[in-house]
Amino acid sequence: MVNSESFYDVMRRQGISRRSFLKYCGLTASALALGPQFVGQIVHAMETKPRTPVLWLHGLECTCCSESFIRSAHPLAKDVVLSMLSLDYDDTLMVSAGHQAEAILEETIRKYKGRYILAVEGNPPLNEDGMFCIIGGKPFVEQLRYAAKDCLAVIA
Repeated sequence: MVNSESFYDVMRRQGISRRSFLKYCGLTASALALGPQFVGQIVHAMETKPRTPVLWLHGLECTCCSESFIRSAHPLAKDVVLSMLSLDYDDTLMVSAGHQAEAILEETIRKYKGRYILAVEGNPPLNEDGMFCIIGGKPFVEQLRYAAKDCLAVIA
């Protein structure tokens, strides 16, 4: 289901102390070449803003990007999926399938209109009206256009 936890909520759940959290925010400001006056803004954002939902769609591809991701060691895929991202839809990694999975996709698009990131692995076939890659009874290119219409950013 759609997650609205903040990064700070996740860090607290993992046993990160307040002191370590503040150090992390200071290091983040430094890594972004921001002055110390921005640390408070980073703290506030990480405490109050929900993690950005990510929809990961698959077109014509060999799934090697997903395979590389789930076999990575630094960071571990479980840490990325459970702590860093709010990966709301990825038909390769999610437990749900069929109508249930499509309902999660619809809910995320509707609930987070303009605030979700769309990750796309593979390409949409365009010949024959996209009939070489069908997902949920529709050509992938239709799903891609629909999901991309209201996303915050596309990573392909």
